[in-house]
Amino acid sequence: MTPVLEAKSVTKTYEVESNTINAVDEVSLEILPGEFVALVGPSGSGKTTMLAMLAGLLSPTQGSILIGGQDLAGMSEADRTNFRRERVGFTFQSNNLVPYLTVRENVELMLRLNRRLNGTTKRRAAQLLEQLGLGDRMKNLPSQLSGGQQQRVAIARALVHKPNIVLADEPTASLDTKRAFQVVGTFADLVHAENLAGIMVTHDLRMVKFVDKIIQMQDGKVASVLTDKAEIEAFASAHLN
Repeated sequence: MTPVLEAKSVTKTYEVESNTINAVDEVSLEILPGEFVALVGPSGSGKTTMLAMLAGLLSPTQGSILIGGQDLAGMSEADRTNFRRERVGFTFQSNNLVPYLTVRENVELMLRLNRRLNGTTKRRAAQLLEQLGLGDRMKNLPSQLSGGQQQRVAIARALVHKPNIVLADEPTASLDTKRAFQVVGTFADLVHAENLAGIMVTHDLRMVKFVDKIIQMQDGKVASVLTDKAEIEAFASAHLN
């Protein structure tokens, strides 16, 4: 199976007070279609910087990042911006919903930006919201929703334009435990159903019970990779309390 995403010897270097710091140091990874991956590690481990490079928000100092066979590092800034808008989906802990747009309009916003809003894509937006249990909330404003509902709107918006890869940065940070499990469980189901590559950065290690792979980072490097389901469940269980 051809990977949706390939990172090859990716390094991100910063110069701080005449010192060279490798925020990410020679990281290589692959994500397959339908694979939901957790990127974990302590603060300062490099996972957020790595996610930003995978999203095309930062350029690596060295190495290459290929999404759908296209190398982000070889693109101009304008081309990378267009590629990111069309082929990458995002969810953030703050949701970033537009407060004066309805739930449905927030989801359709990605389609408008990509000039792909038509009858077919409008139906897809509505179907995603139905799948996420928000069929009766399409005309509501974000302020009329709970935190968990807002996060589900953000997931629908991230998926509606059928990206190659969807990235989630701490998607449960503002949610209580029940809503956090609901949101990540639904996110995992949709990644699998849509056959996407999904990556979630999280400090809440209980959430990794939903993933297919755990990549642990430490000091800018990949410290370990877990792919065995029993190992992943044991890792999640160890962090339940």
